[in-house]
Amino acid sequence: MSDEKIAKPRIGLALGSGSARGWAHIGVIQALQEAGIEPDIVCGSSLGALVGAAFVTGSLQALETWARRITWIELMRLLDVRLAAGGLIEGRRLMSFFRDLFGDRAIEDLDQPFATVATDLSSGREIWLRSGSVIDAVHASVALPGIFAPVETDQGRLLDGGLVNPVPVTLCRALGADVIIAVNLNGDLVGRRQARRRSRRKRLPIPTELLERIAKEIPGGLSGGILGSAGQLAIQLLGEGPERPGYFDVVLGAIAIMQDQITRSHMAGNPPDVLLEPRLREIALLEFNRADEAITEGRNSVTRALPALNECLNRGG
Repeated sequence: MSDEKIAKPRIGLALGSGSARGWAHIGVIQALQEAGIEPDIVCGSSLGALVGAAFVTGSLQALETWARRITWIELMRLLDVRLAAGGLIEGRRLMSFFRDLFGDRAIEDLDQPFATVATDLSSGREIWLRSGSVIDAVHASVALPGIFAPVETDQGRLLDGGLVNPVPVTLCRALGADVIIAVNLNGDLVGRRQARRRSRRKRLPIPTELLERIAKEIPGGLSGGILGSAGQLAIQLLGEGPERPGYFDVVLGAIAIMQDQITRSHMAGNPPDVLLEPRLREIALLEFNRADEAITEGRNSVTRALPALNECLNRGG
């Protein structure tokens, strides 16, 4: 028995960035477990860090329940607007919610290795967060520039991990994984398919109260005539379609292009043993209200890869 345990490879799960598409990670983890594949090491970047944290703290079911029922408007009400912090959203209110949902645990007290990736704003270095508060590590990893404010830590002012390592295969390997299963959510984000999907997308409804909070942070605000009406502000943020992109379209689209290129480069030099690529091109980066579809496709990506997974793990079937 002991020889079998020694011979059993340590499985690492690298959960990639992808904004709203990150809900697919929930389905991936569930399908892996149902197939008898239990990750020993979990690493995440951006939304992958959030879902990974839910898994290692035993809160995945709670996160799934919340994700499946949340509306985009309800999510917006968890956001604290504060432009002076270096982003549109400070993020403390949202992280407080997840702290209540997951509990306030230290990474070093978890039952299995867990780490997230962040980016040092000053140096551009890749930062591996392997100790301290789980939620603080998630907060730094999801701090998408232009949307969320940088997170002040002892290791510097940190931003989204997807800027330097969208799919943290290298981090999994450094933590001792023998076999690495990676989940890439960025494979079909750019190009003609992206343009077609964006042209069919309905404008997301931003709550008026959130627009008012944003306006108050800008000198002159709505009342000063700089932004016009709340409806005009919504158009500026979300755009009017592929021919007239909004603020979020430009910021997220540029980051998606960058992450796609970084992921290709990383995968060429340090490929995982099995790569899962959920087909999520119809889900826009801010459509957090489409968790049902993302979770289902996460499961489907595991089903498609089962032959490769079984072969890699030397299992029959």
